Amino acid sequence: MEHRYSENLHSPGAELVQKTLLQKLSALTRFHAGYFRISLSLCAQALLWKTLSAADPRALHFILHLLPAAAFDVLWSFALSSLVVLCALYAIRCACRFDCFKAELGHHVGVNYLFAPWASALLLLQCAPSPFLRPERPAYHVLWWAFAVPILVLDVKVYGQWFTKGRKYCLSAVANPTSQMTVIANMAAAAAAAATDLKEIATCMFTVGLAHYLVLFVTLYQRLAGSESLLPALLRPVFFLFFAAPATASVAWAAISGGGGSGGGFDTAAKMLFFLSFFLFLCLVSRPALFWRSMRTFSLAWWAYSFPLTVLALAAEKYAQEVKGGVPNAIMVVLSLVSALVTVALILFSAFNPALLLPHRDPFLPQPSIPS
Repeated sequence: MEHRYSENLHSPGAELVQKTLLQKLSALTRFHAGYFRISLSLCAQALLWKTLSAADPRALHFILHLLPAAAFDVLWSFALSSLVVLCALYAIRCACRFDCFKAELGHHVGVNYLFAPWASALLLLQCAPSPFLRPERPAYHVLWWAFAVPILVLDVKVYGQWFTKGRKYCLSAVANPTSQMTVIANMAAAAAAAATDLKEIATCMFTVGLAHYLVLFVTLYQRLAGSESLLPALLRPVFFLFFAAPATASVAWAAISGGGGSGGGFDTAAKMLFFLSFFLFLCLVSRPALFWRSMRTFSLAWWAYSFPLTVLALAAEKYAQEVKGGVPNAIMVVLSLVSALVTVALILFSAFNPALLLPHRDPFLPQPSIPS
């Protein structure tokens, strides 16, 4: 009887089942927090077009009126679905391979994208179409706390690690462009809080994010050759986060100082942050050779282009509402359309190249190694 049981285990059917399970486990293990850049990009697009439709700028009037009335609801639902699916997959991955999650917590790139799902949720919360999720409603406050507290916990974990764990985890050794995700998450939380009566908390989140950004920007600017912060060529699209952080800060400060009105709070400080973001954007796009090697083959890293362009377009919309004129409107229109086209192109590339989204050798993937 034992011999028959052993034969069943080694039968072709059993081996096929085992191989299928191993393949699924391998694919699940290759899934990591970096995939939340997809939901972050889609949620930012939802917020951008909600803002544009509310402001109804003349420069985009012809485009907005061509869209069906339910277009924004479809976009918001699509962004929400992507976030829910990615969160579910990541939760399953953590349950099945908790060792991979622990490795990600100590990885100089992976830990930064743990901020992304919470930032995505806060962006969606700001543009929710449901009347039950308006800023004055209790549900908005409850969800804000649910999404902001994990950001604060990660802040304490990451910042404390830099202060107390010695040379291996000091900022000068592990800083890289993805480290700016911590700044972006804090600014997203500040902007969402500013829409309510949580002004003091919004200012607190903004202060923490800004202080970190000032130190991080100088550290990245002066980083040494050969340090761990240097990324492989495949990951160079994340350099776009250099202008995403000040753009998000510009939008957050406009919300804090102006009570969330369209353009009404875009004061001198918000303009300075927008100008810094736009300057860094011009510096990067003027160096296309920097990104050439990463553009040879489609990869998850390409999604790093979408969110920065979208949030810069959002800041440009706020600026155009405050400073009337042809140039601000032209900047807003170009950035909005480019961000939308880039996002659509990335969706199509992802749909037609799903295998390239889960490569066996992903530079973002922290150790331990995965089964092939």
